[in-house]
Amino acid sequence: MNQQQEFVLRTIEERDIRFVRLWFTDVLGTLKSVAVAPAELEGAFSEGIGFDGSSIDGFARVYEADMLLRPDASTFQVLPWRGENPGTARMFADILLPNGSPSLADPRDVLRRALTKAGDLGFTFYTHPEIEFYLFEKELRRGRPVPVDSAGFFDHVPHGTAHDFRRAAITMLENMGISVEFSHHEGGPGQNEIDLRYADALSMADNIQTFKAVVKEVALEQGYFASFMAKPMAGEPGSGMHTHLSLFEGDTNAFHEPGAPYQLSRTGRHFIAGLLRYAPEFTAITNQYVNSYKRLWGGAEAPAHICWGHNNRSAMVRVPMYKPSKGQSTRVEVRSLDAAANPYLAYSVLLGAGLKGIEDELDLPPEAEDDVWNLTERERRAMGIEPLPASLDEAIRTMEESDFVAEVLGEHVFDFVLRNKRAEWAAYRDQVTEFEIKQDLRRL
Repeated sequence: MNQQQEFVLRTIEERDIRFVRLWFTDVLGTLKSVAVAPAELEGAFSEGIGFDGSSIDGFARVYEADMLLRPDASTFQVLPWRGENPGTARMFADILLPNGSPSLADPRDVLRRALTKAGDLGFTFYTHPEIEFYLFEKELRRGRPVPVDSAGFFDHVPHGTAHDFRRAAITMLENMGISVEFSHHEGGPGQNEIDLRYADALSMADNIQTFKAVVKEVALEQGYFASFMAKPMAGEPGSGMHTHLSLFEGDTNAFHEPGAPYQLSRTGRHFIAGLLRYAPEFTAITNQYVNSYKRLWGGAEAPAHICWGHNNRSAMVRVPMYKPSKGQSTRVEVRSLDAAANPYLAYSVLLGAGLKGIEDELDLPPEAEDDVWNLTERERRAMGIEPLPASLDEAIRTMEESDFVAEVLGEHVFDFVLRNKRAEWAAYRDQVTEFEIKQDLRRL
């Protein structure tokens, strides 16, 4: 037993923690948990806790159902919303096969494998997400969500619901060791944004899953519900998860080169080129639902075209304004992700694409300086700016031909995602929508 595991067992005893929840994530990004008694933890650290993997989306088939959960002691945190005594804590768990080897279906291990490849090349991968979501009244009105306010971008609302909500959520996050950098009201009514301070990608993916749980818990406590759906309301902005990415070699920012345009190094330029090259292939991962494409193609600064730009918020990849005195802050921002993505898989494909760009020394195309949304289709074609997939169907068809995504995810996860998303598209295509009824029922 290592020191971290010993610390967990000692803390559980000292703080009278009676329940320990093991958290893990299925292939679609849904958080799962199982509670274990403290007396079982020592065995769980050494041997794991058995469970039926065939009941979890994407994990195993019925005839290979037995799987193990092994808690990661470094992720131990007391859950502040469960009360003081007796306390409840959580740890993220890795999914193992009965022989103790990692499960190829574990999204956490998919990201760990990608990070190992980066480490073999001398890099550490850091991410910093800006997570948007909506707060709604508990009850729907005529089947539609009702925002908790009518405020807009950066609005300060005296005695506003969102102020109280963000304060409570951020306090709870910080009590769990998750640092918050910014928070504010976003552009849509009831829409908020909370930005997490940068961390290594595996810790950040864990933090995002914790963040979503905290936001939903605080919303319920205050009599609301929170949604990370990409486009919950027509005519209003969608919820993205713009993510800033950087690679470090030891303590040196591999994206920083003094005197280069935007202080962006050759490594950084190749990384962006990789993101652009493989964007069509990984979009079914970063934007995994039918609804995701209503955000991408709905305007309101959501990027629908494959291009990059300096401080250009209509581009898929942005190089933020650099600070001449802070070379460590040089980074790239990917703006296509939405808040409903599975962060483990999304960060895996983004890192994989960037590393491919570095390994293959891909050339970075000219930057987009104009508002890409305001260009005509002919102008975009002339500039070599291609569109992202316009629907989940198109994204699936592109991904299923991708050797790159199959390699990053592994064949098991790759195949499951494709099967699941084909079924989602088929179910969506089978619907007769309110739009069709209004448009055509009496006219035709």
